Amino acid sequence: MAVLSKGTLFDPELVTDLINKVKGKSSLAVLSKQVPVPFNGSKEFTFTLDKDVDIVAENGKKSEGGVSVEPVIIRPIKIEYGARVSDEFIYAADEEKINILKAFNEGFAKKVARGIDLMAFHGINPRTKQASDVISTNHFDSLVTQTVTFDKAQIEENIETAVAMIQGANGEVSAIAMSPIFSQELAKLKVNGVKQYPELAWGANPGIINGLPADINTTISEGDQVKDRSIIGDFANMFKWGYAKEIPLQVIEYGDPDNSGKDLKGYNQVYLRAEAFIGWGILDAKSFVRIVEA
Repeated sequence: MAVLSKGTLFDPELVTDLINKVKGKSSLAVLSKQVPVPFNGSKEFTFTLDKDVDIVAENGKKSEGGVSVEPVIIRPIKIEYGARVSDEFIYAADEEKINILKAFNEGFAKKVARGIDLMAFHGINPRTKQASDVISTNHFDSLVTQTVTFDKAQIEENIETAVAMIQGANGEVSAIAMSPIFSQELAKLKVNGVKQYPELAWGANPGIINGLPADINTTISEGDQVKDRSIIGDFANMFKWGYAKEIPLQVIEYGDPDNSGKDLKGYNQVYLRAEAFIGWGILDAKSFVRIVEA
């Protein structure tokens, strides 16, 4: 089998399986809208009418209300994951190959899910955990400048203060993303000896807290320089993400595709490489607040 320079494609069933798994393991995918993102990018607009409606008397003079239109460009960036497997894969029966691909698919789905959060929340390369020049400032930690200092003794007040900041800017709150650190403190909260959030006991992730959609994920606070403990805001309307549906899978037989210094043929291996094209955009940074460690 020759190197597939243009890649083959996952079967449609595998692609569906991949995206379903991503939604279950990425806070942003759970709480926000997914939109199609073509390879050359897409443009989203936030449309604001600047003033309230005006009463006009009969034969009265009309005044301009004003409108603001802010474009946000969503451009996909390429992420990849590769792994070496025995070259027995080449000679295996079709059923065995499918099992290997399904296992690879499941692992890749988990990595893509983590990647979406780590890139869009913190602007870091998921593998190196370092700031990515490709992402630049297109992430929550850079664009969302409204913050509340995390105080576990006043954790409910932290949330209420964040909500007030968003609503004070005429924004809406559709969901909250929490790190386990944050949710554990909520779970401990008692009034007169009664737990106020029993649904969070024992590390549970109930999906809704006090009627508000919620997700708990280590990606909220992951990273050496990351101080986020929770992010609250209008994920449903003011953050969008998407992917290119064609997810190429290469089966590479020759060379050293992962730059490990080990030739594939010399070690009786082949290399499976999958790539995805992910894009996202924060449409209105004032519709979010980060609750951060001091």
